[in-house]
Amino acid sequence: MSYKIVFLDIDGTLVNEDKVVPQDTIDAVRELKASGVEPVIATGRAPYFFRPLLEQLGLESFVSLNGAYVVYKGEALYSRVIPKTSLQLLVEHAAKNNHALVFQSHEAFFTNSQEHQHVFDSVASLKVNQPGYDPNYWQTADIYQAFLHCSAEEEALYKDVLPDLQLVRWHPSAMDVLPVGGSKAQGIQALLAHLGIPPEEGVAFGDGLNDKEMLTYVGLGIAMGNSNPELLPYADFVTAHVDEGGIRKGLEHAGLLPAASRA
Repeated sequence: MSYKIVFLDIDGTLVNEDKVVPQDTIDAVRELKASGVEPVIATGRAPYFFRPLLEQLGLESFVSLNGAYVVYKGEALYSRVIPKTSLQLLVEHAAKNNHALVFQSHEAFFTNSQEHQHVFDSVASLKVNQPGYDPNYWQTADIYQAFLHCSAEEEALYKDVLPDLQLVRWHPSAMDVLPVGGSKAQGIQALLAHLGIPPEEGVAFGDGLNDKEMLTYVGLGIAMGNSNPELLPYADFVTAHVDEGGIRKGLEHAGLLPAASRA
């Protein structure tokens, strides 16, 4: 198969636990781009979280907010907002359970709870600035994704009470909140349709639970060696750890980069 486009998750895929891009990954992405195959970010993060990464890698295209906001070569291509009625239900149930929320537009993010430890811990793990405080932000802005802060044991409190929303855990105390059916694959589908590229000519790299759909949607789904074990059954190939040349080795497996000589 001759692959034409590569989708790359950020956390645990392009960057390591210290949120640093290994030099061999930088080199591999640049070589891939120079070969004429387009690298595209595909992340749960919002655009304001990864602008420095785009600049570092020389990229202009991304699928962000778990597929809800897609930009191709600097131009917005696709968006999927959470309906206000669904957000209101989320806000009501979270308040009932004393669980903090963070609301994300494509331009900013705000929390409805001041100085909440779970909010601080989850956002700090991303190594970005903490959100501002505006409990009504969801009413005035287009919200593409929210963070719901609760433990895994408390997830059952939301079973069957948010029929139009789905929850995907990404931190011990936080979950992404998306519309039902929302995923990176949905945003990738929109981008591929725009480009006229069939899914089987795409490659995707990921390591987390929110990567399941995109790994199975494209022609070649590659899981990092440091992936959540639950992701592995959804991958066609498991590459090395992010700090052990995982991106380059995956691209070599896909036939997109020549095999490097190794001692």
